[in-house]
Amino acid sequence: MARILYGVHGTQHGHAIRALILARHLKALGHEFLFVSSEEGMQLLGREFPVERFENPGTRYRNQRLDMPATLKLAARTLAKRPGELARLAAMIAEFRPDRAISDYEYFVPIAARRAGIPCLSIDHQHVVSCCDHDIPPRLWPDYWGIRASIRFLFSAATDYLAISFFQPPPKPGARARIAPAILRQSVRARTPSRGDHILVYQSCGICDVFAPYLRAIDREFRVYGYRMDKVDGNLTFRDYSEEGFLDDLASCAYVICGGSHNLMSEALYYGKPVLSFPVPGAFEQQLNALYLERLGYGRSASMERLTPELLPDFEKSLDAMRRRIAGGSFCGNEAVLALVEDFLRDGALPGRS
Repeated sequence: MARILYGVHGTQHGHAIRALILARHLKALGHEFLFVSSEEGMQLLGREFPVERFENPGTRYRNQRLDMPATLKLAARTLAKRPGELARLAAMIAEFRPDRAISDYEYFVPIAARRAGIPCLSIDHQHVVSCCDHDIPPRLWPDYWGIRASIRFLFSAATDYLAISFFQPPPKPGARARIAPAILRQSVRARTPSRGDHILVYQSCGICDVFAPYLRAIDREFRVYGYRMDKVDGNLTFRDYSEEGFLDDLASCAYVICGGSHNLMSEALYYGKPVLSFPVPGAFEQQLNALYLERLGYGRSASMERLTPELLPDFEKSLDAMRRRIAGGSFCGNEAVLALVEDFLRDGALPGRS
């Protein structure tokens, strides 16, 4: 059995939820863990596993947009701490003596593992950006090359890469990478989807002030998450987040309106739900998710700056076609991913990587 040093990106919940799914499975097989994380990730992981706090470069949002100054400030602060934090992590490695390392978009663990000669597997969605080539419209080229440079500079010290994605382009020739479908929570997989009349709305980075008035003018029932309140306002039912309530609404909705989150898109597609995505401007990963969502026929990409009266009626005209396309997809990669991780823990490398 292996001792595993596991670094997890701390902002938002998706990284920590994915890590928990893997760690719970591997712990049952006898593997031992020491986690490195921060912020929301540290809170979630710390309920079940030992966690050490290490700040991580991360994306900051403000007013439904990428907050570039705050994002750069966080990255600069993290890099300024690099020598001391790597020394602290090296001491932890010497004490814990890990056999393998895993990183979910965490900065310090892959670097420290490489210095210690420990194989490190990167498991995240972000590396689908850098490990694969994409046909990107010219308007997105600056964001595309910017995020590729950021990933290469900050998050590319692992020995192997397992990119988790509902869209699965082939890895670039020579990439030490595999692509697999999303890892889903057991609470997601335990529910049987149905088709109700309500529409689920979720914006993890905050909902644009003009969006709620826009929805009020449409004769449909919307169950809205993201405002952190419980309130009924005409056809809008605002709900504070709870996993059980949210997944019940997701599994039974007609379709989903959300930002550009890969995790929520994957869960919606697993339930057969078309997605109308409003990716955050400047956040390339979200833009890419929305781009593939539309190209694959699973949904549409939209902008909060262009909320026309025709937007939702036009989207609803294509629901049946989108549902048929979704029905032909594969959106749960748990068994495949767990098998690949077990291979890595045994052999120190992914099988059949490019």
